Order: sequence, then C-alpha cells, then structure tokens
Amino acid sequence: MPTLMLAILVGFDTPLAILHTSGANLAYHKEILLLIGAFLLVINVRRSIRRWIAMRLVNQLPKFKWNTVVSRERVQRIYAYNFLEAVVFALAGTALFVLTEHAWLCLVGLVFGSLDAIVFAIYGGVTKKFRVGLTSKALLAGDRNVSIIYFLGLRKVSVQQQTIFFDFKDELQHRFPLNLIPEDKHEEFFKELKECTDESKVYYQNNI
Repeated sequence: MPTLMLAILVGFDTPLAILHTSGANLAYHKEILLLIGAFLLVINVRRSIRRWIAMRLVNQLPKFKWNTVVSRERVQRIYAYNFLEAVVFALAGTALFVLTEHAWLCLVGLVFGSLDAIVFAIYGGVTKKFRVGLTSKALLAGDRNVSIIYFLGLRKVSVQQQTIFFDFKDELQHRFPLNLIPEDKHEEFFKELKECTDESKVYYQNNI
C-alpha cells in the first residue's frame, strides 16, 4: 500500500503543499521505487528458491522413513491460492507501472512472483511432487509453503479439528495441517511418527 500511494502521488503529480512540491518532483522518488522493486524481487526470488529446494528434498524418497503425496484436497487448495496470488501480483505490478514507468522494477519483481506461483503449482500438481515425509529427526512438507518440524525437545502431540499441534519445551508450539496428509494414511502417519520419537518423553493426547 505505501508503494501504491507513492506511485499514485508520482503518476498523478499530486500537489504536496506541506513539502512545497508535487509528486512528480518529489526528491528521490525514482530511487525509492527502484529500491522497493529490488526488495520485492529479492523477496520473491528467495521465496521461490526455498519452495523449489523443499520440493526437491521431500522427493528424495530413500532419505525418508515414511513419505506420501499430499491429499487431493490440499492440491486443489494449492491451485486456488497460487493462482489467486499470481493474479493479485500481476495486477498490482501492472497498476504500479501504469501509474508511473519508474516502477518498472516493481513490475518485474511482482510478475516474477506471479509466474513462479503458476509454474510451481502446475508442476507440483501434475507430477505429484507435493509430498510430506518423516525422517528420524524431523517432519518435512513441501507444498505451497515450506514446513519443517524437528523433533528435538518435543514434549506433546495433539490434534484439534484439522491441525496437529507439536508442543516443545520452553512453551514453543508448531502447527501442522492434518488435511495435508491423505485421510486413509492418517493412522499410518501417526504410527510412523511415534516410531520417530521417544514415547517415554512425548505425550500423545486424545489416544492418537
């Protein structure tokens, strides 16, 4: 929103009585827009790298004690969220550029994020690369987001509705969506999870 406000001020050359100038003559507005564009590009590139690396790791099946593709419902949600995200990014980038051509790097950064979201969703869904796996030390999920939960210091595991809660010492808690795992593999997942943790130190609530 601050970037959009700046683009509106510059694009419409809005008078700024307090500063005794107008938007198009605002000092350093070109540099500020370039800096914001670079920031958006870095964020989206970093996010893309994290997602693709997580997908690659979770598909190295021999390294996991248990591994499965995510549920069909989860894949549909990934499609919906990623395509919605792509549309918002593309529209936002286009709007900024239309308002002022100095926002060209903002457009590049947002369009990159838009294209990456679409390619990632289609590739992961078609090739069944969205997976969740268990090792002896951690739970890893590679779908729309990167989820890694290490078992060191784990004290309690509980389930409420469609969420698994992992409680650690020092009152640290991590959440994991249960609907990410196919329903017919829930029992198998919890069985393998117990084998990966020390049941004398970890309390499993609600007869998991």
